[in-house]
Amino acid sequence: MAPTDTAPFTLRRATGTLAESAAKLAGDIGATSVEALLAQANRTAVRRGASATMGGMKPRPADWYAFDVKDQATPDWYPQGVTCGEESGAFGAPVFLVTWYFKPGAGERGVRVSFLSPQTLRYRHALLVQATPDGSYAPIDIHAGGVACHGHLLYVADTVRGLRVFDLANLLDLRTVQNDLGDPARAGRADGRFHAFGYRYVIPQTDFWRVAQPGARFSFVSVDRSGPTPMLVTGEYLEDDPGGRVARWPLGLEGGAPADAYVLGQPKVQGALSWGGRWYMSQAADAATNGRLLVHDGGRVAARPYPIGPEDLTVQDGRLWSVTEFRNKRVVFGVAL
Repeated sequence: MAPTDTAPFTLRRATGTLAESAAKLAGDIGATSVEALLAQANRTAVRRGASATMGGMKPRPADWYAFDVKDQATPDWYPQGVTCGEESGAFGAPVFLVTWYFKPGAGERGVRVSFLSPQTLRYRHALLVQATPDGSYAPIDIHAGGVACHGHLLYVADTVRGLRVFDLANLLDLRTVQNDLGDPARAGRADGRFHAFGYRYVIPQTDFWRVAQPGARFSFVSVDRSGPTPMLVTGEYLEDDPGGRVARWPLGLEGGAPADAYVLGQPKVQGALSWGGRWYMSQAADAATNGRLLVHDGGRVAARPYPIGPEDLTVQDGRLWSVTEFRNKRVVFGVAL
């Protein structure tokens, strides 16, 4: 991993009307908490389920949680990013947050986030939206390849634009203002009612850090909490090119300039995280082949066995966690650092 120019990753803040529109929507609907959402979780994960995800991996992960049968089978939604309550430091209960993008070309359902409790195995989806000044909102059509959380702020990777920011203090429950969940085929405000494709919870975008010049890609994102200053980490997925880069910012992103940047030296990196002086990279293969966990420790890179389809990275309870994306192989799993 060779140092490289930080300039291509420089960000500029582009809040525009996002914060004002989100505040209006929150005022009209009313905010709830992550803990309250978990208490209303309507789906059940299976501990150590979807074992085909592990392929030939030995030893298997220390623990993993499989999404339910419906979420395993759907060809429409694909898990991408993962973060956790420990990364946030702001929640009263352990939780994993997973972003999913909507794949079909016809029609758009945007991005959803799953809130999964490892204690109860219950989880629920919420829809990420962009509020508008007129008090309505729309789905957000991005890949959402990575997600990170610091305090109540959720940073979601927008591949060619930068980082979208969502404030979990604006986690909105539609049931506080109406008795049903609206029209499952639409999202937004119409005729005095709110619709979110059948989801009960929506989270409006409150901020935007846009890349200052075209070229850098934001394929994944994580938080390094191992040092005195939390660092936001983003990086690039390149299919057959080892020239993908990673960059790091002190959290708060003041000024938008990265602290440092490096060339990964590996293709097909779906997630990267620096921690305790090491770099961890999840490297994908295909839907039938195990990925690899690459660990860069000084001058060498060691490859460890990994499940099929590994994506973004986060750290909770002293373990490195990731999520897998392929149908019937969708789990949140943890391995030793």
